[in-house]
Amino acid sequence: MADVELRQAFANLQKKTLETRSQVKVADAQIAQLEREKTRSKLTTAEIATLSQETRLFESCGRMFILRSQDEIQEMLKNVQSDSDKKVKDLEAKKIYLEKSVKESEENLREMVAQRRK
Repeated sequence: MADVELRQAFANLQKKTLETRSQVKVADAQIAQLEREKTRSKLTTAEIATLSQETRLFESCGRMFILRSQDEIQEMLKNVQSDSDKKVKDLEAKKIYLEKSVKESEENLREMVAQRRK
């Protein structure tokens, strides 16, 4: 009976480990996407800075474009950069927590295997 409980606990720990690893991969993908978005907004900000104040700038909104001032566009891009930074920090903290969880799960699995061998 203890053997059945041990197998069930082993299966649960293995499932938790796999789920946590997949969450870490999702967090990595989200971080990479946010970094690309931040880089794109920095490049756009640099390009807009080289333009004259009279240059007409448009913001993409679905299937249309909205005329915006240079200051509005730059403010929007700064917001995108700061939001991306905040989200990346949150995701990094989540990723660290998940990685610790994976390590704990793997350690628990090792302990269970060691107990089973005894």
